[in-house]
Amino acid sequence: MSAELLGVSRSAAPEVATTRVMARTLATFYAFGGTAGVCITSAAEPGNRRLVLLILSLVALLAAAGVGRWGARWPRSLFHGAVGVATALIVTAVLVAPDPVTSFAAATLIAFVVVDAHFFFSGRQALAHLVVAVAGVTAALLVSDGVPLGATLGLDLVLTGIGIVIHRLVVLASSASIDPLTGLSNRRGFDQALDELMSEAARVRGVLSAVLIDVDHFKSVNDTHGHEAGDRVLCRVADVWRHELPAGAMFARHGGDEFSLLLPGMPGPEALALVRRICALHPDVSLSCGVAQYRSGDSASQLMRSADRALYDAKIRGRGRAQLFTGGRNTRRSDGAVPV
Repeated sequence: MSAELLGVSRSAAPEVATTRVMARTLATFYAFGGTAGVCITSAAEPGNRRLVLLILSLVALLAAAGVGRWGARWPRSLFHGAVGVATALIVTAVLVAPDPVTSFAAATLIAFVVVDAHFFFSGRQALAHLVVAVAGVTAALLVSDGVPLGATLGLDLVLTGIGIVIHRLVVLASSASIDPLTGLSNRRGFDQALDELMSEAARVRGVLSAVLIDVDHFKSVNDTHGHEAGDRVLCRVADVWRHELPAGAMFARHGGDEFSLLLPGMPGPEALALVRRICALHPDVSLSCGVAQYRSGDSASQLMRSADRALYDAKIRGRGRAQLFTGGRNTRRSDGAVPV
């Protein structure tokens, strides 16, 4: 996982879809594209080219089944290939279509690719897919006899407009996952990343650690010095951590004075050492931290409960420290309260 994807706030990549959502969306578009291809083929002139169109449509339908079945387990990078394959199928359909009407009808299916690209990928990556898709169908239409240049250019404008609108909508949706005070991901963005990283860890038997971080005595800071002072403390913590965390980490403001952290590929003891090192970088701010390592079979809620138990243990031992959850008995009080 890249820092661009997981939001240590090093970029403003507008990626809002998890691999599960991406798989469902791509499978749906493949299914509708393949079905539309069958309809287009049925209206085409009989011959070998019509047979090729039918085969391409069936390939799209098979791809829909495959993506729907296994796509949620894919790494994000593999979706670039899946979207590229969709572009190749459509461009090929345009080239082999037996008549201009069929060519143009097949070319319109590239709109699915444009939507996928801007929904799945960040700005430059989406733009690259858009350029390849539009250039591909444009070239295919230009070499097809009988398709007017004006119609081709009109289609290009429609596709570009769709891309611009989808990009803007995705950017707006992405901003809903950002904490306006610190610029970190918020609880919603964290939960999306947690779902994706848990799926990946389960798929490849990977290592993942989760951390919950509390600012000690934060209420007294607000009460004594005002909420602006409290906000400055939160921003200072966010700045220190975001610059010290490794690439691929997900650091978020979980809510109030609590931050959350995901460290893919890092076991619990190593994550604990990292947390303690970063805490020491701002000794003027006391932090309590709970660390837990993903264990095979854990759900996302179980992992975060383990981190929460470790955080509680750190608090009852005097605050200003980090604890690793070792799988022992639950040290929470019966009422579930946590010291603040």
